[in-house]
Amino acid sequence: HVPEAVFDLSIGGMTCASCVGRVERALAAVPGVLEVSVNLATERAHLRVVAGTEEAAMGAAVARAGYRLLGSEETASADPGAVREARDLLAVAVLTAPFLLGMVGMAFGKDWMPGAWWQLALATPVTFGLGARFWRAGWAGLRARSGNMDQLVALGTGAAWALSAYLLLRYGAGHAHGLYFEAAAVVVFFILLGKWLEARARRATGAAIRALLNLAPRTARRIEHGQEVEVPAAALAIGDQVVVRPGERIPADGQVRDGRSGVDESALTGESRPVEKEAGATVATGTVALDGRLVVEVRAVGGETVLARVAAMVAAAQASRAPVQKLVDRVSAIFVPVVLVIAVLTLGAWLLAGATFETAVITAVSVLVIACPCALGLATPAAIMAGTGAAARAGILVRDVEAIERAREITLVAFD
Repeated sequence: HVPEAVFDLSIGGMTCASCVGRVERALAAVPGVLEVSVNLATERAHLRVVAGTEEAAMGAAVARAGYRLLGSEETASADPGAVREARDLLAVAVLTAPFLLGMVGMAFGKDWMPGAWWQLALATPVTFGLGARFWRAGWAGLRARSGNMDQLVALGTGAAWALSAYLLLRYGAGHAHGLYFEAAAVVVFFILLGKWLEARARRATGAAIRALLNLAPRTARRIEHGQEVEVPAAALAIGDQVVVRPGERIPADGQVRDGRSGVDESALTGESRPVEKEAGATVATGTVALDGRLVVEVRAVGGETVLARVAAMVAAAQASRAPVQKLVDRVSAIFVPVVLVIAVLTLGAWLLAGATFETAVITAVSVLVIACPCALGLATPAAIMAGTGAAARAGILVRDVEAIERAREITLVAFD
């Protein structure tokens, strides 16, 4: 039997289901990797590898694919990233607002659209400044010889801007209503808005796991030479004896050596009634001693506790992929090149049909723009994250995502 190890890696730069397939193929090609599963919504990769396989080799493979591993510092610093995303989105919203107002005016037969040169001034920083992330990610995919959704965004918005700039220079400002600067700016705005909402949902879902782990107390009263000494709970070791007073949370999994108390285990089991514990009984981290003093011998700490394993199970359920995603992944793997081919065929077909070059380009750009938001690859993992996170907050723990998919077959539920 070959010794195995498990890795959970955070990966930055993924934007669509095509990215997932590319990262999985890159990691699967690393010698020693036995199994790999990448989740777009959580931006994490779960790997089963031969013991001794180095993380550096995985990082190099991810980099060659055009992405990067996120260290623990980057993963932990979600708040600064959220502030930056919100700031960028606000800036895009301000610059795009005149276009949105003009579109509303069109619905009522009013001419509220900015002048041609104002359109150029508003759309340029949105398309190439605040929307530069799409160009960077698209170029990274191109260097890796693969397609991604960012390429569609960059091509669609860039083509709309370039055509509008050409028409403005050729026909002058009097051609303002034949320009498409608003399409480039509004597409960038709505895609960034979608990414921000997605990131906010991801952070809210992660809060459910953090709430579980926060049930564990930060300190414990360890018995040292017959005295109770307050120490960090993380400093406890197997074999230590700790004292838990009435109303306190148990700091580690263990066995009761002395004392008797009712223990509230509802956070872990859902059982609303206190469970009586006395010498010889087992207790779990995060449960509460209600009416008596207990002396507990530590049997498990850190990631080996029941609480940590439950949190890991919820995280694994969020990161796992439903059987229905296998079909989605097969379609998404060829989604970008197919869309590009359709856009080129659309351009050629309109030109052959006698349409003007402007009309042909606009129809081709429409194909790219419509295909930009990759709901196909994101809908399932986002729904899984939202569902498992809401269930965890309600005290419902899901073993794996396949259970969610099979739950549609349930016709009877019995409660004890």
